[in-house]
Amino acid sequence: MDLLGSILNSMQKPPSASDEQKKAIKKQKEAIERKHEQEKHILNKFCRRVEEKISNFIKDGTKLSLQFEPMDQMYRSVIRDVATTAGAQVYSFGQEGVDRYAVVYLKEKGPSEDELSVRREGGVWDDEKSAEMAQRRIDMVKQAELDDLEEKSRKRKHGADELSGTFYKQKYAHLIGQEAAIDAAQKTNMNKSYGEVPSENKKDSRSIEQTMADIKAKKVKKAETDRANADSEGSIGHSEGSNVQGAGSNCSR
Repeated sequence: MDLLGSILNSMQKPPSASDEQKKAIKKQKEAIERKHEQEKHILNKFCRRVEEKISNFIKDGTKLSLQFEPMDQMYRSVIRDVATTAGAQVYSFGQEGVDRYAVVYLKEKGPSEDELSVRREGGVWDDEKSAEMAQRRIDMVKQAELDDLEEKSRKRKHGADELSGTFYKQKYAHLIGQEAAIDAAQKTNMNKSYGEVPSENKKDSRSIEQTMADIKAKKVKKAETDRANADSEGSIGHSEGSNVQGAGSNCSR
């Protein structure tokens, strides 16, 4: 016999379960299976009840929504599956683990923004609340129209005041006073004389073409003057060079 076999044989075998322990384990398994079967039966029964409710709700077509009582997520998931399969909409409201509930709506008649807002805030949505929210919206529209008319009237009034000068007198009354007028203001006149030459004489009435022609003529005249001066200076230099050469010859003699 090899070493491994001898070690295994020398090890103490685990104690065998007694008949009572075996019976207890068997009963526990049976209890778990019965509980699973019971839960399955309850879930199937709940599913059939939900299918019937949603089917009748869709066939009726007169109710706006079908609300279920608060329940666990497992049962709400059944409602969602059944409603989605039937072509309806499902929303859940409330706090998880406290009062979370599901509401089913027809596919073409979902919840309004008012209903969603009320339900998400934990409120109860019914005919009375619906009428209250509808009236509130009507009041908001009327108030918006009144505000718009008031704004237009204010703009028209201010526009007329701006044209007449009243608006600026009111706006700057703290600076110019209530009795300020044009006569009280200092009138600014143009100074017609700058230095010794009147301002009228400083205005150039020539056209652009005439101005360019005059500038060109001045440039030509200046070039001619420069050339004449250069020629004159060259002649003087040549004469001085001749005199120097003559003086040199005299010295060499």
